[in-house]
Amino acid sequence: QVQLVESGGGLVQAGGSLRLSCDASGRALNMNAMAWFRQAPGKEREFVSAIDWIGTNTYYADSVKGRFTISRDNIQNTVDLQMNSLKLEDTATYYCAANRAPFSRAPLTSNGYEDWGQGTQVTVSS
Repeated sequence: QVQLVESGGGLVQAGGSLRLSCDASGRALNMNAMAWFRQAPGKEREFVSAIDWIGTNTYYADSVKGRFTISRDNIQNTVDLQMNSLKLEDTATYYCAANRAPFSRAPLTSNGYEDWGQGTQVTVSS
């Protein structure tokens, strides 16, 4: 049993930055791949970024590559998403997700993750 809670969302002007955090409780996730997805109103959930359990390999959607950085702190059992140079198109609810298979590479699709947080809203204004 694991609970994921996202935080750090808010309202920011275009070009600004936000740092999202995902806190896990119930069990340690240091051996699990983690990811961030986002969903805007009326749109399907899309992949944003993922990180392998070891933390060496990271993956990014083309739309955020060079602007977003995913990282993890296995001691604190958290996964962060640093978002820089935010654009209006980044406005969405951002979800943290965990893959249950230990020692696995990070899937890049939502069906590769079993545990999800409730989401945190990110709104980018002009």
